[in-house]
Order: sequence, then C-alpha cells, then structure tokens
Amino acid sequence: MPTAASARSIRMADDGTDGALAPLAAGSCLDIECGALRVSVAPSAGGRIAQIVYAGDAQLVGPDDGHPQTIAWGCYPMLPWAGRVRNGRFCFDGREYRLAPNLGPHAIHGVGFALPWQVELHTADCIVLALQLPRDARWPFGGVARQTLRVTPRCLRMTLALDAQEHAMPAVIGWHPWFRKPDRLDFAPTAMYPRDAAGLTVLPPGPPTTPPWDDCFLGVDGAALHRGGRRLALASDCDHWVVFDERDDATCVEPQSGPPDAFNLALPRLAAGERISRWFEMRWAGR
Repeated sequence: MPTAASARSIRMADDGTDGALAPLAAGSCLDIECGALRVSVAPSAGGRIAQIVYAGDAQLVGPDDGHPQTIAWGCYPMLPWAGRVRNGRFCFDGREYRLAPNLGPHAIHGVGFALPWQVELHTADCIVLALQLPRDARWPFGGVARQTLRVTPRCLRMTLALDAQEHAMPAVIGWHPWFRKPDRLDFAPTAMYPRDAAGLTVLPPGPPTTPPWDDCFLGVDGAALHRGGRRLALASDCDHWVVFDERDDATCVEPQSGPPDAFNLALPRLAAGERISRWFEMRWAGR
C-alpha cells in the first residue's frame, strides 16, 4: 500500500498504450466436461474461458475467430473493477488514485482479465483458479481472487470471489462473456443507467431504451439467448447487468456486482479481510 505521507494523489504508471486492445493468446488450455458440455479454460490468458462447446456447437467468440484482442474474446472475470473507470481516476479513503489507462484515457475491466492465474484444482468436471492481485502501479491494494468453474450435463456454474488483505479497498467483480450472435435475446430490465457524451455511465438510472445497447441495467431477472433451436439461460446473484450487442458477430451479457465507473458513482468498499463473492450460471435447453 503506498504510504507517501505528503502525497494526496497517487498516479499509477502509464505506458501510453491501449493494453486492452493488445492481442492475447490463449496459451495451454485445460478442459472440464460432463455429457455434451465441454469448457476450455485458459489460465495464462486472464483465467478466462477460451471456449464452451455444447452438443458440438461452439458458444463463444474464441481467440481464433478474428478478434484476438485481450478485451474481445472468450469469457473472462472482471476484477477488481468492471467496465471503465473514468480517466482511471477515483478517490478512496481521502486519497486520489490514478490507474494506468488501458483503453483510451480510461481503465477498463480490472487487472484479472490480462494476468495469468494459478491452477489450484483440476478434475474432470471442475477447475479452481487463484490470482494474487498486484500491489504496484497496476493496482495498489493487493487482494486475492479465486474462481471455481463446475460443469454438469447441461449447466456451467461459475463462482468468483475477491478477498481484501490487510488494507481496505474498492471492489467490483463480474464476468464478460462474448457469446456468438444469438437469433434472439430475451432480456427485460426495469431500469438503465444513462451514458454521457463520452459514453460513460452516469446517474441517475431511468427507463430502459430499445437496443442496440452498450449499457448497464438494473431490475434484471436473468436473460436467455436463442440460437439454432437451443436456449441458453443466464442467471446470477449480481444486481447489475451490462449488455453489449453492437457487434454483428457477438452479444455480451455481463453480470457484475456494480456499475461501470462504480469507483466514482457509488464507491463499493471491502474492509480489510472482507470478501465479495458472486455466482453466474449458464444452462442449456433444446435439441
């Protein structure tokens, strides 16, 4: 934890690059499977799911599908923040911090989606990954993340947890899946955060607009994607959901514990030693 007594502002290192757009290879993948469901996990590529195959049908935009950028494939965990932190700046416990921008002037999706995770357990139908968050220019607070992925014949259930260590810290966690474009999306939120001229989330939430979307929603009771005669139901205990459906080949439905730019909108706090944990479930039905 930085401790310069006279410094009220701490600047994270900035190398001037859009790191979220840099190509990221999957590396060696580990599979878990049960029945018709197989999940390929890429521990070295942000601990993300590289591909999900159900009944022979690939579900995700994968690393070899024409979008190799770190931000643009698979299904990855977002932590310790989700979405953009405006200009990488926020205040916490009376001190101003600036994170290194990785997408234009902003810091997006945390650090976990670009770092290698450690495999703690790998069985035929389950994998557990862990990540020690940095305590340096990328993220000054540390913390330990753990994710568990488990499959049954028609279901993938993921849990994601983040523990603060000896210092309090802000924290938002969630998932960012890049689903192959569905024929239809069932999604019925009751409220939506507006976005400003810079495209960033602002307050207060209001009525949802019609798609296309790149927006954060509230009052969501899951979602369902229909493609090729199959239904994929999504459920989570997260109370915020982001939907991005502006790309022709993909739709992202992203459950998360807080909105984009949460560090500036409604600062979520983990006390020293405290944990935040959420789950996300994908369940298939149909031929």
